[in-house]
Amino acid sequence: MLSSSDNGGRAGGTDGAPVGDADISHLEHVRRRYWGRYAASAALVALLGYVALAFAHGQIEWRYVARFFTARSILTGLGSTILMTILAMALGIALGVVTAVMRLSANPVLSTVAQGYVWLFRGTPVILQLLLWFNLALVFPTLGIPGVVEFRTVDVMTPFLAALLGLGINQGAYTSEVVRAGLLSVDAGQYEAAKSIGMPRLQALRRVILPQAMRVIVPPIGNELIGMVKTTSLASVIQYAEMLHNAENIYYANARVIELLFVAGIWYLIVVTVLSLLQSRVERRYARGAGRSGARR
Repeated sequence: MLSSSDNGGRAGGTDGAPVGDADISHLEHVRRRYWGRYAASAALVALLGYVALAFAHGQIEWRYVARFFTARSILTGLGSTILMTILAMALGIALGVVTAVMRLSANPVLSTVAQGYVWLFRGTPVILQLLLWFNLALVFPTLGIPGVVEFRTVDVMTPFLAALLGLGINQGAYTSEVVRAGLLSVDAGQYEAAKSIGMPRLQALRRVILPQAMRVIVPPIGNELIGMVKTTSLASVIQYAEMLHNAENIYYANARVIELLFVAGIWYLIVVTVLSLLQSRVERRYARGAGRSGARR
């Protein structure tokens, strides 16, 4: 009696032909239908069409959007928004790097102070911090060296300075965690190698560790920069003349609320789109070395 193994490992069909050699050319190919996907796509298209028609035929005077899109007040506010974004991020990155290094320090005082800074400024709302800086005169009526040089705090703490300190110091708390994660991502052997050739700790950090950590640091910092563009709008509560604040001043006068909000929203989208493209280019630049090393492996 023959087994399946005696027949070359192939079982025979009912007509004696091996199943593996069956001719399937006569079978019709039937495309699979994804009815759930089709229904979901149709519902989404219908919803988007409904929203588009609502905005197109609603009570929105689009000529006012075009009229105020390049208004001097809006463009001035846009410049103030971009300026505050750059300065606040610069302050935040500087504080973040210093705080991250302090967090990793073996000195318990430096490490504890850095942890306290992160805990305090990440644990309170940004708008609260802006209001506290703007009303600092209620705590410190004067600033400077008593008896030598003193300034009235109410004169020094302008909306611009209060916004810069509030946004920048708050950003530093978040950036420090990003930088610390980047530093921890570098292999410990890099620290030992830099130490073995006599590099001081700060020099090793600047020339060896930070360049390698940038691949991890850059993407979240880019996201934080994009977030800062929108976060500057909170400075309107302390009368800083950024774009949203200027748009509010206009619609308080002409009652074109939704139109001015659309103007501000479109400008925010334009700025964020440009920054997103720049972020992609920077990320690709810092990822090139990792890609080449990965290919060699």
